[in-house]
Amino acid sequence: MNTQKDIIIIGGGAAGFFAAINIAEQHPELSVAILERGKEGLQKVKISGGGRCNVTHAEFIPSELVLNYPRGEKELLGPFHTFMTGDTITWFEERGVELKIEEDGRMFPVSNSSQTIIDCFLNEAEKHKVEVLYNHSVKSIQALENNFLIETSQGEFQSEKLLIATGSNPKIWNLLEDLGHTIIQPVPSLFTFDINDKRIKDIPGVVAKNVDIKVVGTDLESNGPVLITHVGMSAPAILKLSAFGAVELAKLNYNFKIEINFIQLDVEACLEQLKDFKQEYAKKTVVKLAQFDLPKRLWTQLVLASDINETMRWADLNKQQLEALTQQLTKAIFQVTGKSTFKDEFVTAGGVDLKEVNFKTFESKRIPNLYFAGEVIDVDAVTGGFNFQNAWTSAYIASTSIMLR
Repeated sequence: MNTQKDIIIIGGGAAGFFAAINIAEQHPELSVAILERGKEGLQKVKISGGGRCNVTHAEFIPSELVLNYPRGEKELLGPFHTFMTGDTITWFEERGVELKIEEDGRMFPVSNSSQTIIDCFLNEAEKHKVEVLYNHSVKSIQALENNFLIETSQGEFQSEKLLIATGSNPKIWNLLEDLGHTIIQPVPSLFTFDINDKRIKDIPGVVAKNVDIKVVGTDLESNGPVLITHVGMSAPAILKLSAFGAVELAKLNYNFKIEINFIQLDVEACLEQLKDFKQEYAKKTVVKLAQFDLPKRLWTQLVLASDINETMRWADLNKQQLEALTQQLTKAIFQVTGKSTFKDEFVTAGGVDLKEVNFKTFESKRIPNLYFAGEVIDVDAVTGGFNFQNAWTSAYIASTSIMLR
């Protein structure tokens, strides 16, 4: 015996709840069920933004917003014209959740708690009679002539329309592959770099605010703040590199060199500046006089790495030492030996091939009445609320398209 529903959504995460609520609100006559493999859903929402839930990002121009998606930039331009940041803000405000913009553009609930978003989803789902079935792990999906047959650990279900919103789930990708979809093999995206280097070993917590970074031997580069951690480097400049370089860095087995320009000046300009400092601060100790707005602890390590000892004054520096310091400031090489997960937020590049998705509806081009939302398709973003915006946009369009058919 199996249970018949009008619409089944596989995945009790952000995109799944968003889509289910949209459908049930507009069409209360339809039976909507969410199948969630865990004992509770919305776990990614819970940990996002350090437990505050980074709902979206205050970027209101579609052509600018898409630049934050290493995979999906071209495909999301149309969808973002249909539903994007302003629509997300309105959607949550209409349901009693006010959002705020932080200095870096990230948007959070005013409560500063992800539980606010979770409660919103759970309350709206209950209010509109969305059936949320936990501990329902999907074992198989069959596309029959007029509906889908879904076998779970708790029984079988049938539905006319099926929406997959499971995020990065290898098991579901395997089932979609069995149905005829192409899956781009997943690799980690949005990770920090493991670096064992004496220049940064003893200065965790130091932030260099404006740096240029490139991966040696590739075209990968980024800029922004860098945070020295206990195991290496993090912060936006590194995370951006990890996202846009996800596939390439995986091929390098996360073993590569990065070149950092800590002061965003070229070699010649830096060397001239150092020569000026030599004249201006002749009697002052180099180590003690941090320049270029660099944190003092970082400046000290770069100076010591330039064969300049702790007692040397600016007047004592010879040509080789000035050139060595220039190199450390503008072309410092660090060996990356691995990666670490960023704040427990695991993002992958990979999923359903974008060529097999109709981005006007988020319906499968291979299987009628099968829809996708969120990271189950080969879309991912840099940190800052962009992955959630993709979830809201794809869930909104998919849910709207489901109701139109």
